[in-house]
Amino acid sequence: MTDYTALKKTIYLILAVVGFVLPYYFIFKFYTNADTTTSAALSQLISTDWGALFVADLTISVFAAWTFIYNEAKRLSMKNWWAYPIATMLVGLSFALPLFLYFRERQLEQ
Repeated sequence: MTDYTALKKTIYLILAVVGFVLPYYFIFKFYTNADTTTSAALSQLISTDWGALFVADLTISVFAAWTFIYNEAKRLSMKNWWAYPIATMLVGLSFALPLFLYFRERQLEQ
């Protein structure tokens, strides 16, 4: 393992942890306010053109990432490729993509 590979793996792992913690911090913060529901969250998310822009951009990015993850996992014979789309839906792309990249680096080392 080269120092560069170790550095990449460390960065990906740190990004995965931050990508897990940060979204849940904001979700917790939102739901601890009085009278908040999931439908209210979705309404607020797309209530402005800027919010809708981010939703559209992220949706396209998610499908592009899933396509890359599936094809790269199959190319490298990585197990459990399906876990990354599930991680995206449960947490977000900010967690799933760096997590995939970390395990991809591990697979490339073998």
